[in-house]
Amino acid sequence: MDGAKSLAASAGGKQDLEEALLQIVHQHHRQSLRQRQQTERAKEDALRSAARVADLLVDAVDGGVQELFVNEKRIELEARALLGTIARYRRQTDQWLADTSEINSVLKEIGDFENWMKIMDFDCRSINAAIRNIHQS
Repeated sequence: MDGAKSLAASAGGKQDLEEALLQIVHQHHRQSLRQRQQTERAKEDALRSAARVADLLVDAVDGGVQELFVNEKRIELEARALLGTIARYRRQTDQWLADTSEINSVLKEIGDFENWMKIMDFDCRSINAAIRNIHQS
């Protein structure tokens, strides 16, 4: 009977051992699943964080680039306006130069006319003096 008891005890002990091992295996499996899930969550969080950082960096860089494009367009518009103003001033200056040249020509003609008048006045006085001398003699 002792042998039966020991067989039963050893069979019961073996079964208890198997159950304990199965329980350890199941517990290990649950912990592995839990760790895997935590690792996956941490990985997803890290990916979301990295994507957010990348988006923020792109926004920061794009914001500066966009501002540069706006400034470039504004400078181009101002440069075109400046070129238009320069062209208008050039035409006005050319007109002033033409008018000044015309005035100089007119003044020269007036000077020539004045000189001609002085010569004519001198000639008339000379003729007048000659006529008086002839008349008096």
